[in-house]
Parts: sequence; C-alpha cells; structure tokens
Amino acid sequence: METKEKPSKETLDQWHSDPSNWKFGVLYYNKKDKRIFPPKRLLGFGWTVNFSNPYSYLALLGIIIAIIFIRKYVQ
Repeated sequence: METKEKPSKETLDQWHSDPSNWKFGVLYYNKKDKRIFPPKRLLGFGWTVNFSNPYSYLALLGIIIAIIFIRKYVQ
C-alpha cells in the first residue's frame, strides 16, 4: 500500500493479528503500518511501538528523556 490513503480498519486488524508482524512474539514490526503506537496484542491493554517506523525511536527517546527529567528535577 504505497498510496497516501489510510488503511481500513479490517486491514489494520489483519496486520495486527498476523504473527509475521510480531518479532519474538512481543515486538511489532510492520513497514506497511505507518502508526507509531499501534494497540498491543491484548486489545484494551494499551499500546506498543511499531519498530519499523523511524519516528518510533524518537518518540521512545522523548519519553525516556521526560522520565529522567521528572525523576531528577521534580521531587
């Protein structure tokens, strides 16, 4: 899917349930899925990171920096 249109809910669900998109059963890696934080395998229990999206690493770095800042300066 190289077009700019959003994938359908059915396509997203299919990608999410495909075992080949889950490395070691816990790391989501799907180059077709442009979401940074798709839902976890257990629906209703938060989100996971799509490690194929380069922006996901920036988001994780930002979260880590925020946690360090809060622990160090807000006590």
